[in-house]
Amino acid sequence: MSALPLSGIKIVDLTRVLAGPLSAQMLGDLGADVIKIERPGTGDDARAFGPPYLTDPEGKANNNNAFYLCANRNKRSVTVNVASAEGQEIIRQLARDADVFMENYKVGDLKRYGLDYESIKAINPGIIYCSVTGFGQTGPYAPRAGYDAILQAMGGLMSVTGHIDGEPGEGPMKVGPSIVDYMTGMNTSIAILSALYHRDANGGEGQHLDVCLMDTVIASCSHWLQPFLVNGKVPPRRGTWGNGGMPAGVFRATDGELMVVVGNDGQFARTCQVLGAPELATDPKFVKNNDRVRHGKEIMAIYAGLFLKKPVAYWLDELEKAGVPSGPINDFAQVFSDPHVKSRGMEVKVNHPFEPNLSLIRNAITFSGTPVKEYRAPPRLGEHTAEVLASIGYDEAKVAALKERKVI
Repeated sequence: MSALPLSGIKIVDLTRVLAGPLSAQMLGDLGADVIKIERPGTGDDARAFGPPYLTDPEGKANNNNAFYLCANRNKRSVTVNVASAEGQEIIRQLARDADVFMENYKVGDLKRYGLDYESIKAINPGIIYCSVTGFGQTGPYAPRAGYDAILQAMGGLMSVTGHIDGEPGEGPMKVGPSIVDYMTGMNTSIAILSALYHRDANGGEGQHLDVCLMDTVIASCSHWLQPFLVNGKVPPRRGTWGNGGMPAGVFRATDGELMVVVGNDGQFARTCQVLGAPELATDPKFVKNNDRVRHGKEIMAIYAGLFLKKPVAYWLDELEKAGVPSGPINDFAQVFSDPHVKSRGMEVKVNHPFEPNLSLIRNAITFSGTPVKEYRAPPRLGEHTAEVLASIGYDEAKVAALKERKVI
């Protein structure tokens, strides 16, 4: 079996909270040596984002909470006071032979510490320096801090999410998970991998990458946003309605709900047959998908009445036989008990000092030749400080002195 794709790549990671750490975690899964820099004493801000926390064997309070655990496996944690001159020198020493430098500080903050792109480039011309921010390195909002929910609002995502106007509970709604952070993490990984390929395979140079949540959320609204650019009309919220094929949405059965997406005319005819209303497939108002889109409210209302006649399991079984995409609306417990999810191994176990059988979510990428097999537990705060500093020439006495001065 081949080595992992990023074996030999060294990353100095100064990112915190979610978008940057998720990207660094993805790269660590793929074999990169990710050195996570954290503040002495408190660490990554995510460690203070609330419960649940792992249970310390001695019953002590700790900072290993679920928010931190989701984005920091396969890394080494080193505590460094970046505001101190000695701490800055440690970061520069680590960056001298690094391939990638990641940070998500406010624009310009690291320049006063001598850790900005130009300063790091001066000691390592080939460095891939990636800045992850809310609004980017340029533009009037560049100095602002930005969190996922703010960007969901400002980037238009919330405006098209939520109940249809006129329905109870109408109004803009945030997507549950921090989806913009996750997508920004993916864009960050793509940017870093592309820059590494450009440098190492195409004879290119190092460069500064500017990835932000604002650009990401706008780009992610692609098939919702492009119609606006074509016709200038702001799209309405559609609730659970689909984004192309019609009818599509959540339908209530006698004992629960299911999601159905009728993607083409053939599927529509077969769904009508399953529902016991084959005549709908030849109704001039519904024959073609464009017709059904124009008469969306009417066909959705008809389907809603028909689905109310039988339980979820019946409909799912019959729709699967008919080749119509549908699925149950699972909560997380149902997701991880689903036989397909189990077969895909989406829950992995790691050995953490506080929990020998800690569950994590596996990397979503599957390789045939270089599979991700090793999942190391998210590190405790500063767990690898002495180990990493020893690799750049700091002996035990110097490490102890730095710790006494609260540099590390």
